[in-house]
Amino acid sequence: MWDVFRQERIVDSDCLDVPVDVPAAFAPIQRIGGDVGWYFGDALWAARGWFDSLVGGDGLRRGRRHPVEIEVGDTIDFWRVEAYSANEQLRLRAEMTLPGEAWLEFRVSSAGPGRTRIEQDSMFQPSGVAGRAYWYAVYPLHRILFSGMLKEIGRAAQSGVVR
Repeated sequence: MWDVFRQERIVDSDCLDVPVDVPAAFAPIQRIGGDVGWYFGDALWAARGWFDSLVGGDGLRRGRRHPVEIEVGDTIDFWRVEAYSANEQLRLRAEMTLPGEAWLEFRVSSAGPGRTRIEQDSMFQPSGVAGRAYWYAVYPLHRILFSGMLKEIGRAAQSGVVR
């Protein structure tokens, strides 16, 4: 069968080393979404939320339960917290309208004394041809958006200022 019909997960990964300790690197991730926003391309996130609302989804209306605290099962805008470990991991599963399933995951680990590595994975499991077409159509924009978001998370970690 053709590759476009497989239900394999597509993963786009990026990482960034920052000259701060692990808790400082994780702090902006822990506050993502809601009133803080997504650190980069907030207008694009708002447009995606508007589109989701237009097609019957919740859009960005849900916000966050708490500005800092996170628990598995919480909603953060149009994402659901699927895995969380303080100062280590945050995995969000998309609840926006999509032709497939999507996740956004952050992992934080020591990269040596006073240095931390932030890893970010954007994952998508397409549903058929429509899902594959969607992924490849939005990939260039996602690449800009997620890369910019990771860089801004790194800047926020280094400055100690979270929006």
